[in-house]
Amino acid sequence: MSRPWTKSPKLSPTVKPSMPECWGHRGASAAFPENTIASFERAIRDGAEGLESDVHVTADDMVIMFHDPSLSRTTDGKGLIRDQPWKGLIENVRTKAKPHQQIPTFAQVCDLLMRPENRHVKLNIDIKPENDPERLFTLMKGIVEKHENFAEDLSPRLILGLWHPVFLKAALEHLPTLRRVHIGGSPTMARTYFWKHCDGFSMWFPSLVGTEGQSFLADARREGKDVFVWTVNRRDEMIEATRWGVKAILTDKTDMFQDVRQEMQDDFALARSEKVGFFFRWATLQYWMLPQFFKQAVWLSELEGRAGCTFKQAWADAALDKMDGGITPAPEGKP
Repeated sequence: MSRPWTKSPKLSPTVKPSMPECWGHRGASAAFPENTIASFERAIRDGAEGLESDVHVTADDMVIMFHDPSLSRTTDGKGLIRDQPWKGLIENVRTKAKPHQQIPTFAQVCDLLMRPENRHVKLNIDIKPENDPERLFTLMKGIVEKHENFAEDLSPRLILGLWHPVFLKAALEHLPTLRRVHIGGSPTMARTYFWKHCDGFSMWFPSLVGTEGQSFLADARREGKDVFVWTVNRRDEMIEATRWGVKAILTDKTDMFQDVRQEMQDDFALARSEKVGFFFRWATLQYWMLPQFFKQAVWLSELEGRAGCTFKQAWADAALDKMDGGITPAPEGKP
């Protein structure tokens, strides 16, 4: 099994890296039911500069903030979201976890962002692969454009998180002013399908620990592309991600991250020496190449199954190479 060697720059004890932003993963989901207004509000109160949430579309065209394609894991509802209406059904569903919460709509979350006290908060919208790109982005466009001065006050804070290239063309056509970020766990896939048409990358933390990940970070930095990491709930990983120079850390524990960020601001070298062990790179199985290879293969298979097409097929059908900016085609023999 290959070792996860890294080539990240060594920092002088007197050098303090830039502090990353805190983005609440499904809000402050360690404290409140995930993907609820209460969770989002708690993350903002904790000091989060951004929120991360997921979108699905109901049978009657309501865009809602929910992670799974079905309701059963986290709520008292059952069945697939796409097969059921919001009106009279999903609007009455409540979370299993207390305090019991309603599923929020995308419109409600936009309203939350437009409150005067929240005008600094960003929203990273995780586009789940089950969605129909044209339908979803048309609905989202209509919701965003209902807000006064949306082009200046709202759109710059909305970020489309894309797992699958099937969403690229529709995003460019319907929501061209929104930033696009690839969400994934493979630097190779990020380079192949998303590099030229995405402004940044939201990457699974373990995928950046090794040589390939560190090279990806360096190239992104050189090209002016932001890198975010998820889902980081350990202090040592928060500190390492800061050392790498990432733009934001997605975490369920927004309150804990504030404490860690303050410790790093006070004395980064001390915080790292106390929290990050010498064997950090080798102590977690997920950081190793072989486990990552299998996990990435499973993810790719699931993503392509849920979207109904392969990455290669989506890229070819979209003809993105003919659009402004082009895109590097996938090398032969690679996914």
